[in-house]
Amino acid sequence: MKYPVAVDNDYGVWRAFANHYWPALYLADAEGRIRYHHFGEGEYAAAEMAIQQLLMDAGEDEVDEDLVAVDPHGLELAANWQTLQSPETYVGYGQATGFAQEGEAAYDEPHLYAPPALGPNQWALAGKWTVAQHAGILNEPGGRLSFRFHARDLNLVMGPASRGRSVAFRVLPDGQPPDAAAGTDISGDGGGLISEQRTYQLIRQPGPIADRVFEIEFVDSGVEAYCFTFG
Repeated sequence: MKYPVAVDNDYGVWRAFANHYWPALYLADAEGRIRYHHFGEGEYAAAEMAIQQLLMDAGEDEVDEDLVAVDPHGLELAANWQTLQSPETYVGYGQATGFAQEGEAAYDEPHLYAPPALGPNQWALAGKWTVAQHAGILNEPGGRLSFRFHARDLNLVMGPASRGRSVAFRVLPDGQPPDAAAGTDISGDGGGLISEQRTYQLIRQPGPIADRVFEIEFVDSGVEAYCFTFG
């Protein structure tokens, strides 16, 4: 990176903005006043026009007022707000919501979980996991993570616990291969590979949207799962 990147591990900036969304875009003018904000993906043209206006307000004379042509794909595609009924959901206990096994959980230590029936927007673990403040960490091969969701897209922020390691996984919505509902990071039979810490798009439904139970099974241990996002 050739430019500064702010790191907010303690959520100081997050809390100062009373932010509840990821991604969230805030634009400040030269005086430090918030002049534009947008939550979620999309609205690229509006954001670019807001940046152009702020540059001109700050005295920049040579502002290119043409807009960059954006052809969004994968995670860049704006959420389908009409069908989106599932919120961003964290797995680590520091910000976790919707954890169906909260009453039996053992935090910061390995614990064997048996999956319960899920209500809307609840998630659960199966197998031996350590629920830490920042993430759910899989301790043994074959562990699973499930979520009952209502949205076109389901994404999961996750990655290998150690750099340079890869872990295979399989996604089964409602116990079946996703086929046409496969996200960009899996095949039609649900297979995928975690090789780095990032957001993985796992489900993108092409047809009518209804409640579905998502499940991901990991072939090996050493996986960290951070956060579900939906679109």
